[in-house]
Amino acid sequence: MKDIRKFPVELAFWIFALAILWNLDSHGSHFSLCPLYQAGVDWCPGCGLGRSVSHLMRGEFAASWEKHPLAAYGLSVILYRIFQLTKQIIKKHKYG
Repeated sequence: MKDIRKFPVELAFWIFALAILWNLDSHGSHFSLCPLYQAGVDWCPGCGLGRSVSHLMRGEFAASWEKHPLAAYGLSVILYRIFQLTKQIIKKHKYG
């Protein structure tokens, strides 16, 4: 039986999260599980960060900064973590 622990769940999660953010319609309304958004509050730090990262990945730097100024930092942390996990998997498979 295959060992499920060998599947890189965290790596898959971060890649999936970036794919979702890439496809996010950050200009219009969107579905959100955020309780503040559901209550009608226009600004939420979490929602703003997600939309800001979405703008940043599309090269819309001014719109990204307007939504949340820490998007570049957040995106760089996620990309670094993806790089780190990928490097770890390659090293593990290469050297056993």
